[in-house]
Amino acid sequence: MSDALTSGPPPGAGLTAPDLSARSRPGEAVIKALLLLAAVLSIGITFGIVAAIIGPTIEFFQQVPVGQFFATKDIGSQDIRPAVVPLMMGTAITTAIALVVAVPFGLGAAMYLSEYASKRARKWLKPTVELLAGVPSVVYGFFAVYFVTQIVLQGWLGLEVSFFNSWSAGLVLGVMIIPTVASLAEDALSAVPQALRQGSFAMGANRMQTTLRVVFPAALSGIAAAVVLGLSRAVGETMIVTMAGGAAKNMSLDPGEGRQTMTAFIAQTAQGETPVGTPGYNMLFAVALLLFAITFVINAVSIAIVRRFRQAY
Repeated sequence: MSDALTSGPPPGAGLTAPDLSARSRPGEAVIKALLLLAAVLSIGITFGIVAAIIGPTIEFFQQVPVGQFFATKDIGSQDIRPAVVPLMMGTAITTAIALVVAVPFGLGAAMYLSEYASKRARKWLKPTVELLAGVPSVVYGFFAVYFVTQIVLQGWLGLEVSFFNSWSAGLVLGVMIIPTVASLAEDALSAVPQALRQGSFAMGANRMQTTLRVVFPAALSGIAAAVVLGLSRAVGETMIVTMAGGAAKNMSLDPGEGRQTMTAFIAQTAQGETPVGTPGYNMLFAVALLLFAITFVINAVSIAIVRRFRQAY
């Protein structure tokens, strides 16, 4: 009798999976078409931006030698200021100051929200941190000029800085990109499987050791992407560096002096008085193309880092 009971058909015998592919879904086809259109449109806009910049850039280099463009000081024509190296120097110094502020504070906030904050605290703190990203950059610019420069740097710290300076622009720029770094890094840390934390605790590690030696390395690719995205955001910021950094082409390494960045040059020079087709007008596109190339390289490095350190669980 036991053989009769155990020799029956296997579980699921006679059952066939429904053929869902034959069912007509007009709504799904529309959604796929819209998604494809969005992807193609994004690529098309990118190529359109590049095409719009390249034309005037070629005209500019037909009017101004490349050596003058990559010079450390303005030479040649008196109608334009062709030297771009001081602009790159100003962008690099301001961005470096911003990263010194944003990376430790952003990653610290991310680790606290992911590993230490209670659910109730996280519910309120994370939206509050992300709220900083919604503040208009012009407000940050006024904050940098009238509070950070005059009250914090000159008043509280007693530093001898110019009214326009890289300290003020960089510090406030760092505050502005803290939400970007913190939010993306927190998402990467939270995505680490809980089993890794439990295994670390089982081996006798405390919470700080688990965070720094287990969770942080496991989320390194996402953290690197967060930092590089914050870097790209800092390089492309305009209003803060325009209002607080000044308009001087300065090769000095002193952050207390004012200096113009690439984005500030574009914002301050792109006025209605600049005649179309002149070297001064075309130089705006040359600087924009250089800035586009720099941010493209930064994003390419970010993708390479993410692929290099990505871990699948």
